[in-house]
Amino acid sequence: MTREQRLAILGPKTVAAIKARVALAPEPTDELVDRLRRIMTNPGGEPAPRPASIARPAADAA
Repeated sequence: MTREQRLAILGPKTVAAIKARVALAPEPTDELVDRLRRIMTNPGGEPAPRPASIARPAADAA
């Protein structure tokens, strides 16, 4: 969606109100930026280990 499309949908007053609210937000801390960077670069995180009860059978067990 382009800026023009958003403006047409929301209207200039709503866009101005959103920008004013965003301007009030404090700058993020370095710690927060680091945490968010890790989430955004690896959103799924490390996969959880597979429980032994549902482990795949060994290839030579067939």
